[in-house]
Amino acid sequence: MVIQHETDTRGAPLRVALTGAHGGYGRTLLAQLKAVPGLTPAVLVDPDTAGVHTMLAELGLTGVAVVPGGSGVDWSEVDVLVEATGRVTAGVGYARAAIAAGCHVVMVSKEIETVAGVALAREAAAAGVRYLPGDGDQPANLIRLLAWVERVGLEVVALGKSSEYDLVFDPATGKLTQLDTTIDAPGMAELLELSENTLERRAELVAGLKRRAAADYCEMTVVSQYTGALPDTESLHYPVARPAELADVYAEREHGGLIGTPRSVDVFSALRLPGEASFAGGVFAVVRTNDPETWQLLAGKGHVVSRDGRYACIYWPYHLMGVETPLTILAAAHGPDPAPPARHAVLAGRTGRAFQAGDTFAVEGHHHEVAGIDPVIRPAEPGDTLPFYLLGGARLVRDVPAGHLLGFADVTGYDETAAALFHAAGEGR
Repeated sequence: MVIQHETDTRGAPLRVALTGAHGGYGRTLLAQLKAVPGLTPAVLVDPDTAGVHTMLAELGLTGVAVVPGGSGVDWSEVDVLVEATGRVTAGVGYARAAIAAGCHVVMVSKEIETVAGVALAREAAAAGVRYLPGDGDQPANLIRLLAWVERVGLEVVALGKSSEYDLVFDPATGKLTQLDTTIDAPGMAELLELSENTLERRAELVAGLKRRAAADYCEMTVVSQYTGALPDTESLHYPVARPAELADVYAEREHGGLIGTPRSVDVFSALRLPGEASFAGGVFAVVRTNDPETWQLLAGKGHVVSRDGRYACIYWPYHLMGVETPLTILAAAHGPDPAPPARHAVLAGRTGRAFQAGDTFAVEGHHHEVAGIDPVIRPAEPGDTLPFYLLGGARLVRDVPAGHLLGFADVTGYDETAAALFHAAGEGR
């Protein structure tokens, strides 16, 4: 799948609209647009217009329109929309308005992708414009890595990413830190080398940390839409692993690894020592080795090969957010027509506790979680399964027990437009 394109400076610069502009992603994209010929920010959309103006001043950008909402956008002055609100109702509205106006769309909001991405891509194709996932976030990066790996003929056993934050263990103190949380974990010193039951024992040691994030499940669902890859288990394996172990950890079960179904998507928590390089939320693919001598040679050059020589891990330990997206913007305008996404999996919600009729749900926090609801990735099947990100603002119409997979019949008050797009895409897969 082509989601990158070389710099094209022919003709007038492409005019870029960016929604959700006053966030970390928006900052990284705007800073990079300055350095890429052929692209110019035309209009920035964000309710915090004062914050956007301050950011523009810090970046030295002038002459850029700033509006608080979509009604202020003159789409005739836009060539490509980069949608980055992360909010389903708002993002669907912006994307549809852009497509209707003949603008290409680079979709960065993975939440919207999991609900309406398939239908939006179809609307874009029908309108003669392009719809692409934005490079720089893990879904597009992993889609691109997978395309390359399979294009050269390697057989993929597992693909995925590391979770957002590493687990940093300090042998000198016996403490382990994840972002701003530190726990005592002296037993990890005995578990730095992979052996029998190592993964189980590591998981027990860090059981008090919240390692699973809705954003991770969301990203793997987007990858599924564009690649057809599914998870081995709806809750993902989430092993605690060092990057050098990935070819062993993600081997097939018959060879001592976790994978039951080849070409499975998954997420791992990267374990490292202070001073070691981070995996940085990067992406990986574990492949079967073919010629043993070839991979023995590559292992000698530092590449990650399993101890039995059957598997190798190819990885990109980065996701540079908006720094990488300019090439996707150019691809949207100048590249070939992209392969369309399809509904292979659904990001759904399973109750972590019992709820009562009348309880309401909200999507909250940096990683867009829903309190009390565990995200799961389910194979797409005709039925009632409610997409996780339609829970925002929804209200239960009946009591549900813990462990219940939420369906449309359980709730009311969800975004009807996005739900209609979700259903329309399912009917046509």
